[in-house]
Amino acid sequence: MNYRLLAPCPRLCCVRRSREKSKVPRGRKNNRNGNNNGRRHATQQSVDQAVKSICDIMRRGNCAGAMQYVPELSWILFLRILDEKEYREEQEAEALGVPFRPSLDSPYRWRDWASPPEALADGQANKRVELQNAPPNSLFNFINTDLLPHLRGLKTRPDATARQKVISEIMTGVERVRIDTERNFLDVLDKVHQLSSDAIDPTHVFTLSQVYEGLLLKMGEKGNDGGQFFTPRQVIKAMVRVIDPNVDETVYDPGCGTGGFLAQSFEHIKDGLGNDATAEQVETLKERTFWGREKDNLAYPMAIANLVLHGIDKPNLWHGNTLTGMEVYGGLFDGAPQTFDVILTNPPFGGKEGKEAQTNFDYRTSATQVLFLQHVIRSLREGGRCGIVLDEGLLFRTNQDAFTKTKRKLLDECDLWCVVSLPAGVFTAAGAGVKTNLLFFTKGRPTQRIWYYDLTDIKVRKKTPLTLKHFEDFMRLVPRRADSELSWTVDLGTLTKPLNFGPADQDASDDEERLMDVISFFVTHPQSAMQE
Repeated sequence: MNYRLLAPCPRLCCVRRSREKSKVPRGRKNNRNGNNNGRRHATQQSVDQAVKSICDIMRRGNCAGAMQYVPELSWILFLRILDEKEYREEQEAEALGVPFRPSLDSPYRWRDWASPPEALADGQANKRVELQNAPPNSLFNFINTDLLPHLRGLKTRPDATARQKVISEIMTGVERVRIDTERNFLDVLDKVHQLSSDAIDPTHVFTLSQVYEGLLLKMGEKGNDGGQFFTPRQVIKAMVRVIDPNVDETVYDPGCGTGGFLAQSFEHIKDGLGNDATAEQVETLKERTFWGREKDNLAYPMAIANLVLHGIDKPNLWHGNTLTGMEVYGGLFDGAPQTFDVILTNPPFGGKEGKEAQTNFDYRTSATQVLFLQHVIRSLREGGRCGIVLDEGLLFRTNQDAFTKTKRKLLDECDLWCVVSLPAGVFTAAGAGVKTNLLFFTKGRPTQRIWYYDLTDIKVRKKTPLTLKHFEDFMRLVPRRADSELSWTVDLGTLTKPLNFGPADQDASDDEERLMDVISFFVTHPQSAMQE
């Protein structure tokens, strides 16, 4: 099986690709970087400016906000990189004398309908030229009535490859071109053609995956609905470092949004392996390590694109409702394990579920996060590790049986060894004033002691966002779970009767300074104080 999809992973490559040879591929013009634009983007600023110029065209072309232009740019960028990747693979196969089966045939390849004419060899056929010389709107008609239906239908073929299924799922929500005019659309195509993996200087650390994550960040900004499935990257990085997934473990996110936890876990494991990875480890990491579920029709294809751009050749993502089990498409989730070694997730805040979801769980409630927590505990293998974002309402609410019993299940079946209290404003898209915590636990042994770390004094605003630097002290202390001015440990027996997770009852022998910490906690955690 050949599951190699799009973005190669430079640190994990075990064989020098034939694309490094000096010969010029047939049918392409020779130039300095093999990307038909004669220049490289040598700085992050250069790449950002190129992306901004593309977004500017899209904004003037009927894609006013990030929620419109990011999904549109996602599928365009994906098809460009797909064509570049498959062209290279075809050349490599030819050099080795082995057969190659392309995912797309003419005229559905980027080189046929999107490549600018000047990028092609003299006399090479080009669907784009034909469409531009045809009556007005011929290009849009081809894309909307021929290309897009063809791409969406690839997964229905009896012999569909894993790559073809991925293509279909990325295109699943693309019904038509959003950009208003063919001229604006052609301008976007030309700029995207220039902005490819070859156009970015490989001696620099930034990649197209970082470019894409920058676009996703715009969707998560305050005022954009995309915040509902977006977790700040600094929070993700800190959680991944604490959980520390390994190459021989499965990593799962039951509500993966745009794939942030899975993508960052891939980068974390890849960096840990360095250049010493075996071919078997590379294959495992790219094909059988990362698993996720997502309900949102917009987030799901962007998650696939995000993982592919990071280098995950086989994104094992399931499209549907995690809690009800109602499936939209599960073709990429074949062979999924029943339980996972690592779970990293940020379930939706404040959601309400119907009876279809509630009947699947022991403790029934309409609260989405409570059901997600039960799903996580069920999906974690014995000895498995979890990092999860939960809003404070779930931790302190005691007036509903399902909340209390779910928390009791967590404490009885898992070792909840760490709770991090985040500052207000980290998840502004979830609603003003929503207070959140990070929970870390290991399944298979009951909780005895909980180590708390308090970050609530940090003031998070648009111009002063939460950064990875804010987690430095936490990351320094967490291996030893050491006490400090901002951290302390509580025995399970000292927790209050309603199972509040706030450290309300510290040891009576603590000194005055520690007592002030407790008082400070109640000031910043009024819900906990009301329970006392």
